[in-house]
Amino acid sequence: MKMETLALVAPVTALKFIHDTILLTGEGPILTAYSLRPRPKAAASLSVLRHCRIHEIRHRCHTSENEFDDGLSLTSESNVNDVAVFGGKALRLVRLHVDLQGGDNLRLEILSPLIELQDWILDVHWLSKDKGSPLCVALAHNNALLLDVKTGTQLFQRCCLDGCLLYSALLLVQENWADAVLVGGTVFNQLILWRPGSGGAESHESKAPVERRLLGHSGVIFNISYLREKGLLASASDDRSVRVWAVGVLGVPGGQCGDLNPSCLSVLYGHHARVFSVCLSSEGLFSAGEDGTCLVWDWAKGGKVVRTLKGHRAGGVRALAVSKGTGHEGMWVATGGADGGVRLWRLKKNEKNENTEEELNQKLIDLKFPDHSAPKAVCITGENEENTDWSQCNVVVCTELGKVHCYSKGQWDILWEGSADFKSYCVMETVSVKVNDSTENVHLCAVGNLKGSIHVFPISHPQSGILLSRGSGKIHSLIWQEGKDGVCLLVSGSEGLVYRWCINAKMTENHYFTFIVTPLPAFVLPTCAKCWLLAAICLSSRPDDDLWVCGDRRGSLILFQESWKAEGHSALSEEHGTEQTQDEETDNDTGEESSIKWHIKDSKIHNVKIQPASVLFGVHGKQGVTSVCEYKGLLYSTGRDGCVRIFRVQQAASPKKVERCSGETVENAGQLQLEVLRVQRACKGMEWLERVLILEPGFLGVEEETDEWENFSEMALESKVQEVRFVIAGFHGVHFVVWDPVRQERLLAVPCGGGHRSWSLWPSDKRIWPGYGAVIFIKHGAVLASQSPGKEQALAAGSGGTAGWSLREGIHGRGIGCVCRLGRIIDPQMKNTERPLGHWEVAVTGGEDTSLTVIAVHPESGRVRVLSVITDHISSVRTVAAITREEPGSLSTLVFSAGGRAQMQCYRLLIGWDGQRSAPSCQVIQIARHRLDEQWERRRNRHRTVKMDPETRYMSIAVVDEEADCVLLALACSDGAVRLFSLSEVKNQFDLVCEIFYHQRCVLSVATCSLEDGNGSRYKLLFSAATDGKVAVWNLTEVSSSSDSSSNISFAQIPCLEFSAHQSGINSLAVWRESQEQTESGFLITVASGGDDGQLTVSRITVLHPKDQNTGGSKELSQTSEATVSQLHLHSSLHIPLAHAASLTDLKLLTAGLLVSTSSDQRVCLWTVHSTGISHKKTLCSHVADAAGLSVWEEETVEKKWDEKENQRSESQPEIIVRKGKGLRGEPDGAGAETGDPVFRTRDENESETTKSEEKGESVVKTEENEIKCCRGEKTGWLLVCGQGFQLMRVGNTDVCLNCL
Repeated sequence: MKMETLALVAPVTALKFIHDTILLTGEGPILTAYSLRPRPKAAASLSVLRHCRIHEIRHRCHTSENEFDDGLSLTSESNVNDVAVFGGKALRLVRLHVDLQGGDNLRLEILSPLIELQDWILDVHWLSKDKGSPLCVALAHNNALLLDVKTGTQLFQRCCLDGCLLYSALLLVQENWADAVLVGGTVFNQLILWRPGSGGAESHESKAPVERRLLGHSGVIFNISYLREKGLLASASDDRSVRVWAVGVLGVPGGQCGDLNPSCLSVLYGHHARVFSVCLSSEGLFSAGEDGTCLVWDWAKGGKVVRTLKGHRAGGVRALAVSKGTGHEGMWVATGGADGGVRLWRLKKNEKNENTEEELNQKLIDLKFPDHSAPKAVCITGENEENTDWSQCNVVVCTELGKVHCYSKGQWDILWEGSADFKSYCVMETVSVKVNDSTENVHLCAVGNLKGSIHVFPISHPQSGILLSRGSGKIHSLIWQEGKDGVCLLVSGSEGLVYRWCINAKMTENHYFTFIVTPLPAFVLPTCAKCWLLAAICLSSRPDDDLWVCGDRRGSLILFQESWKAEGHSALSEEHGTEQTQDEETDNDTGEESSIKWHIKDSKIHNVKIQPASVLFGVHGKQGVTSVCEYKGLLYSTGRDGCVRIFRVQQAASPKKVERCSGETVENAGQLQLEVLRVQRACKGMEWLERVLILEPGFLGVEEETDEWENFSEMALESKVQEVRFVIAGFHGVHFVVWDPVRQERLLAVPCGGGHRSWSLWPSDKRIWPGYGAVIFIKHGAVLASQSPGKEQALAAGSGGTAGWSLREGIHGRGIGCVCRLGRIIDPQMKNTERPLGHWEVAVTGGEDTSLTVIAVHPESGRVRVLSVITDHISSVRTVAAITREEPGSLSTLVFSAGGRAQMQCYRLLIGWDGQRSAPSCQVIQIARHRLDEQWERRRNRHRTVKMDPETRYMSIAVVDEEADCVLLALACSDGAVRLFSLSEVKNQFDLVCEIFYHQRCVLSVATCSLEDGNGSRYKLLFSAATDGKVAVWNLTEVSSSSDSSSNISFAQIPCLEFSAHQSGINSLAVWRESQEQTESGFLITVASGGDDGQLTVSRITVLHPKDQNTGGSKELSQTSEATVSQLHLHSSLHIPLAHAASLTDLKLLTAGLLVSTSSDQRVCLWTVHSTGISHKKTLCSHVADAAGLSVWEEETVEKKWDEKENQRSESQPEIIVRKGKGLRGEPDGAGAETGDPVFRTRDENESETTKSEEKGESVVKTEENEIKCCRGEKTGWLLVCGQGFQLMRVGNTDVCLNCL
């Protein structure tokens, strides 16, 4: 039986630059080489250290061909680097071949056998540049030795007189062993310097004394860096500090241990947690730590942080590397995170950013607004793609006295001054109008007043304006929006009416601008106290439907359909008369002939009012909707409730009565409605959201698109729409913030003073945000800018900005607690192949970082793509389960997640194939959510009751039953209860069915089993296990048949059967029915359990048929009679006391008789289970630390032919389609970044021979024709282990299939 690793995502623990063109990374035992030119990408990957994690990488470069005499061929067109890779107690040499003609062609080759020492290796260094030179090795017990890497023999070893344990070490040596200096960071928070080669060749028998001792740290020292040119030493410590020491020259020929009196030059505090890595460079000092940041220090000038680099999720930065930085391009900075991600920045000399609030306030630029009246509104206009600075645009400001000013080319000008009606109150908005049949744009400004008038004028000719009016009363808001026939001006007036005009610009032969103004029917907003418009969008994805989606001050999302166009103009002519056209020329105060002319088309259609087609009332709370935007068929809205809602327009399930513009009410079978797919919250405290900014392809790991977006048909929209990566702009306290909800980090922060102010973001006219920009805002009567005029902005993704490049996308910053496989997506072009190479395995993971991540793994290449990240949980996600329906070319999956704070979520995942990116895509639809404390808050007289424990956690979830519109769930709770919930996907809600407080202690795991007798009667059994090591069996047949009711059901609090399986808590259960053991009177059920005691227990339970067969199957196992209780018997119990060296965390059934277990001891074990015992089959050492979850499934690699008996046996087995993250077998189950790893393999050399079970009732492999034949081909098992990362493994046997074990 072969077990091999196909994909691995683990903390990145080692980084190394080679010549500023290559980056080496260490992830688990895997060494990966990235080519940085012309664009960073993965080029080669190799498994190096077998079972050890790579901690450091050291290299040396060969420059001449005569250095090689080991039989390896070299050419003048290649460059070779020898790399020493070490971690734990293992060490190996690897050779990196670089093609000089094409720098991105890299090849890794193992140069030496794996060398395993008796102590932990902290550092290695080549003694000289000669080919056959030995390696100097520093060990954890303050020892140093010389090692011959070809033979693995030890040449020389020297111990230090101070025999304490070291947390870190640094070897400094050039050519001679006698000049070597070892700098060690001890467990006593000290730095010690000693020379292992002092005293001559015979000194190895004596211990070397400590020659320098550096004191000052109050925590252990994790990392040390040395800059030889300046004689400086830097240390990173557990006390959150970085210290810089002046130690002098170390490791040179004839030198001593540096200065006699080394001193501490600087103590740097800037990290909020432990500092793991430090690097001294000629350009400065770099440090990275557990807080997930990389800080660039100007330690020589006050020890200030000049740059902060962020890009990883929670868990911190585990590795740091800085290149030498040759030429004008600057240096590379790379960080490796605990989330498995690798980020890359390009820093230029003396480049810095300001991080403190004082520096940010000093950075703000006052534009010296000249007017004495206070500015009220600010807009940026005149943008185009060629602008590299906001000052190349126009800043338009309207004051409280109705004056409009323009800031251009460093000076202010008065554009327009309104009449008396505009003096006390006015609102303003600007827009750029494209001139028909021309490449020119005209910038228009609209100003509204208290009396319902709107003055519209071109900014280039402010005196050539027009006054529009269609009602009386206050103008609450103005919105310019691109419509189907031109730019539309939406005016929110009194009485809940939204007046509209369509404006088109044309250029005459005399180069005159002519504006055609067409009144449009008004929108009627839903009646409420705050009835005015704040946001609107015309849907470009449905041009034939003429749809508008608007957001009002009450927080409602409203859909309007311009049905008056579909009805024709005949009805309008009968009521309003014949359409007429009227031309008006505006007045020019200068008396000169104007180059601007206005034409108003008056068709009297402006008297028509359009009612809403669909309303989501108050969906954004009571503070209002701030923006609505559309991208590729999906809509994104923001509000002052701190949420982004992703929604769409779809056909209503039932016809709806609608009112036509003529006043007639008809039934519209094709009625459209708004449907919210999911809700995305911003960070804590960020409640005032303003906009959604779509990320540009290539920025923050967003992949580039190959084709442009095209208008889809209605059918295509339903199948093609998918979410895109976006960031959120809004106010967080006194700052204007751009927030990345996926990485949970700020991309921009401007201290503007908070909300309730006018602001404008540059660039604003692009639907894709490039990741850089400036904010213009009003504060204390001044107009301020966040960037200086004339300062060109550089792309953050292209110059090492805040985000940098994403070489590998991280998955979870903290531990992954559960995993569930959803299904398989196959490239349509590969479907016809016998073994498709283009298939992706899709899974969902839940972690301690409170997020759910939908991932797709490509087994053949090891690539991992993040399809979607869901951050709705407020505490860690402990368990996940799924119900999948496989459709042609797609998956429709119902995912349930639960965890801390007694919170449960349900999502519908629509997973399909994205032909543009040649990879899977995922659309998330939020179905329902539930929290126990929320239910308590809704109770009457709750002050008289005891509130539920806020620390209650859901430990495990199992799907009990699935009906057409109802799913019954069982949850294990930490408060000692087993709770049953029903989900209605139509009602979008969870209902608590019943609670069982039998265990009286924390319930750790639940599992279910479905039974069916020969009469067609079905039974549902629930198994629950707690921290006392006991398993209880419950009959849920009656509850399952009544689960569609939301009312509580009376349920007996005593189980059918209870038995003791472990001495302590049971973490996982696997339950299956032994169909071959079925008798005429009952069933045989096998229950496998794993616990904290490291024991594997397999128990067999006999379930007898009820004597009374006339009850129809709904009460066969009634728990009210003694006779019924005796129908469940513990048949036998088998134990493996030391199945694992630590607690067994998860257990799954791969196939009949084959169990898979995992533990925090990093072992994955396969067990064969038969009637008389349990036998160990195979063990694979996993590279995932703290393994917590497991998902398994099986596939047929070759089509199999069975005889009639085998077909009958297979058909008698119940088909289980429920997958779960904790406790059930992993049967076939069932939006991105990619890690880009080439395929790698880790094979166990000692393959155990397969065995054949000869026990009674087992499937026996025989050659007789009258016996069951073995399948002709191979079955492949798949294992997905999660913990501190995840690992995909494949189990196969080319000789015997898994069913024959």
